[in-house]
Amino acid sequence: MLSYDSAISLKGQTPGSPAISNGHQNISPSPSTMRLPTSSLSNGVRTNGNVSSSLSKNEQRHIWLVTGPAGCGKSTVAKYLATVLHMPYIEGDEFHPQANIDKMSAGIPLTDADRWDWLTALREASLKELERGHRGVVLTCSALKRKYRDVIRVAPYFSPNLHLHFIYLDASEELLLQRVMARKNHYMGANMVHSQFEVLERPTTDEVDVISIDVSRPAEAVMAEALDRVLDTMETVAAEAQRK
Repeated sequence: MLSYDSAISLKGQTPGSPAISNGHQNISPSPSTMRLPTSSLSNGVRTNGNVSSSLSKNEQRHIWLVTGPAGCGKSTVAKYLATVLHMPYIEGDEFHPQANIDKMSAGIPLTDADRWDWLTALREASLKELERGHRGVVLTCSALKRKYRDVIRVAPYFSPNLHLHFIYLDASEELLLQRVMARKNHYMGANMVHSQFEVLERPTTDEVDVISIDVSRPAEAVMAEALDRVLDTMETVAAEAQRK
């Protein structure tokens, strides 16, 4: 069973985009089904490491937070979106303090108290990327409970034209357990999957900033749908801003 959390290599990458490869497999939507951003959505993107100065103060900015339990493919989907959209990528796991990593490595579930500073750090890191001039940022974070998502939802409160979106990758516990068991050299053990599902609060219909995607399908289909729905959302936001 493929674990979506393995790195990917993109066929036909856009110029200047970073390579993402695990040296073994090449997973990306085929050119015939892949939808690329239009030029109207490309203002202010980073090209060859530099941020374009064309980002106006009326430009709509976005935080795309890819969420879900261990094994759902957060890193794979987020890296793909960041590469295609030329947005910086933030790996949430890298912001855990060592104490959290030690607990998870020992199979000890994190408590709410363990997560607050981590969630705040992710929120602030996202805002810093936007302050550098990027029109968007993509990050990963399990965000298993609604109150965890609410910590990130604070981000747009004092930032004009900033929109926060969650991309929730949904799958059964059984499927994700298979994927995590297939991993090697990762601190998140298979026994942690069950503990995550014990506390998981799937997004409800009133969480209107959430895009839910079924990840029981092949990675190519998941990434293609994620990109389509992100682009649709960006177009809708841009159109609404034009009407104001």
